[in-house]
Formats: sequence, C-alpha cells, structure tokens
Amino acid sequence: MLLAPALLLSQAASPATKPAARPTAAPAARPTAAGPADDATRLQRCIATIATDPVAARAEAGRWRMAGGGAAARDCGGLAFAAEKNWAAAAAEFESAARDAQLAHDDRAATYWAQGGNAWLAAGDATKARTALDSALTAGTLTGLQLGEARLDHARALVAADDLASARTDIDLALTTAGDDPLAWLLSATLARRMGNLPRARGDIAEALKRSPDDASVQLEAGNIAARDGDETRARAAWAEAARLAPDTPTARNAIAALRQFDPPKP
Repeated sequence: MLLAPALLLSQAASPATKPAARPTAAPAARPTAAGPADDATRLQRCIATIATDPVAARAEAGRWRMAGGGAAARDCGGLAFAAEKNWAAAAAEFESAARDAQLAHDDRAATYWAQGGNAWLAAGDATKARTALDSALTAGTLTGLQLGEARLDHARALVAADDLASARTDIDLALTTAGDDPLAWLLSATLARRMGNLPRARGDIAEALKRSPDDASVQLEAGNIAARDGDETRARAAWAEAARLAPDTPTARNAIAALRQFDPPKP
C-alpha cells in the first residue's frame, strides 16, 4: 500500500503548517541599563502592533534599537519578520538578541537562541538551526514547555542530518516537559514509523489524535501509520479526514494523492 508523502521532521514551513515554525512568545522584557525603563511595556506594544502592521512594528523596533533598546528591541524586530514569513531575517534578529543578552549576562539569551533555531528551521536551514539550538540547550536556563519545544526543534535538525537515533533521544526528553503538545506526539510517531517501530508509532499517534483530532497533519500521519500497518480501512478514513480538515493545502494534496491508489483502474 502506498504511503502518503512522509511528514518529515525536518520540514520547514509557516506556523500554520505543522511541523514547522511555531509562533514563539516573546520572553518577558526587563529594563536594561542602556534602554528605557519601560522595556516590558514597549515590547508588548510592539507585539500588539505586529498583529496588524508588521512593517510598522519593524520600524518601531529599529527606532527602539537605535535608542539603546538592546535584546528586547531585536526580539521585536525578529517577531515582526516572522509575522511576514521572512524567516532568515527573523532568525538573524533573534540571534542578535541572543548575543546582546549574553553580553548583558541576561538569561533570556537561551530563549532568543531557541527562537532563532525555530526560525532557521522554517527558513529551511537545518544546519544553522542546530547551531542556534545547541546554544539554547547548553545554556541550561530553559525549563518546562520552552525546553521541550527547543528539544523538538533540535530533533528536527538532527533528522535533517540523518541522525535518527539522537533525534529519538531528543524527542523522548521533550515528551517529559512538552507532553501536552500534540506536535510532540506527532513528531514522535513520525520518527518511530521512519525507524520501523510500528508499535511505538501506533501508540504515539494515538496520543496525538487524543490531543488534536482536528489537526490535518495528525490525521495524515495516522493514515501513513495505518497504511504501513496494512490497515486499509483506517488509512482511507484518516487520509480522507486530513483532506477534509485542510482543503487546498499541501497536507490535503498529500492525502488525496495517497487516496488515489484506491481509484479503480482506467479502462
């Protein structure tokens, strides 16, 4: 039975297409010696502007940076570029924010490195992503969901380098702190299928479906795993649901292509 095109762990796309760049919350800004006393307020104002006018937010970030805004200003610029899907520019801004934070001995640096790595993945540069994420993880200051998501992104970069065993370790660690995120289970299921561990793949995709049954990417992978398992009925149902949930998207097109194998042969 034909599988739908694989949902690659290293796939890069926009936040609306998993797995890809996730919208990243900016870390709480703290006043710096060189910057204004209301850094936190200014950052929140800049983020609010991004929602309606990213270009204006970028301009504000530039003015803020020229006035000594430091890492927080760079972060706002990166978030504005990300809103425009200019991922390479966003990554460069986040990395600049990380370096500024490191110089200021600010523990937000790890968060900025993680944002940079996530943006590099979306830009399709897994090598730069891995470098940034190495910096984020070795800092030792990420905790909870932030730590889990950084490990998931690191796993995706490792898959791009064909280091599946190390990616498995990263995802297993990520599940301890990001186990409520359906993306974590989706990535784990996909990797398990690619490594030929179907029992693990079945269990992990069930966890993803439990948390996000209306996610087309989850349904697509559920169909892939069912197909690999020889379960035509479940594969058909999952691929059809993926196509229904996200019409006119690459996910739907992949599901439809897989379903076409069941079409009757042309005379």
